[in-house]
Amino acid sequence: MKKVMMGNHALSYGAMLSRSRVISAYPITPQTQVVELLSEMCSDGTLDARFIKVESEHSAMASCIGASVAGARAFTATSSQGLALMHEMLHWASGGRHPIVMGNINRSMAPGWSIWADQNDSLSERDTGWMQYYCSSNQEVLDTVIQAFKVSEALMIPAMVILDAFALSHTYEVVDVPDQAEVDKYLPSFNPEIRLTPSDPRAFGGLTGSEHYMELRYKLQKDMEKAPALIEETGREFEKMFGRNLGLVDAYRCDDADFVFVTSGTPGFTARVAVDELRKSGVKAGNLRIKVFRPFPFAR
Repeated sequence: MKKVMMGNHALSYGAMLSRSRVISAYPITPQTQVVELLSEMCSDGTLDARFIKVESEHSAMASCIGASVAGARAFTATSSQGLALMHEMLHWASGGRHPIVMGNINRSMAPGWSIWADQNDSLSERDTGWMQYYCSSNQEVLDTVIQAFKVSEALMIPAMVILDAFALSHTYEVVDVPDQAEVDKYLPSFNPEIRLTPSDPRAFGGLTGSEHYMELRYKLQKDMEKAPALIEETGREFEKMFGRNLGLVDAYRCDDADFVFVTSGTPGFTARVAVDELRKSGVKAGNLRIKVFRPFPFAR
């Protein structure tokens, strides 16, 4: 089914189709429409999920961690200063191996005070142990949320699905919304091997001695290194089912290029127009759009 929707709502629909069970968020411009729609979906029964209202982004991520520990598929969204406020909890999410998916709308970090697009907020969190997907269209936003849950839950590593403020978050495009039954085939229910339950008490996130700490970090890094191959594998599976590819990079007219634009996010599609115009004038240009920045696709 095709619908006209803004980029923020594409995030919401991605979370809904992924059957998120817990959504916890605090509103911040330009993310607000994401959580407004999800709140409505939870309220009217469109989405069978618990929407948790919190007093800050720090608490939003803490709530998602708690939900994930209990075995629930968890989603949140934020932007800019909100992502910065989450910083401590981002480490808890990745270090604790909680496969939360978060939408981040790229917005400038203050000061100066600005609500416009800037990737510094997500780039500042590069080394927190989260995968990072940068999207260039509303269709890619919706599709990537679904794929991100699949990859995250296979590796037990959280992921950010990232889009530019206003240039994409508030831009309306036609989006092909996949059938729920087909998404369910692609993304089964989240059933972690270990979860918090009253019938089987466990401790999570306890004190770790120096002899084990580096082992945990090493395992996280080695599993992160598995992500590129898994992203390509799940992308091919997605393409087979839905006709759209979700890979690591998008190379446009690069084969014979004398120089190549390297882009990510919304500029990745704008650069295609520049490439075509330059080609018309005899300049062999190309565009390499980085779709997955973390882990960086060195092999590609």
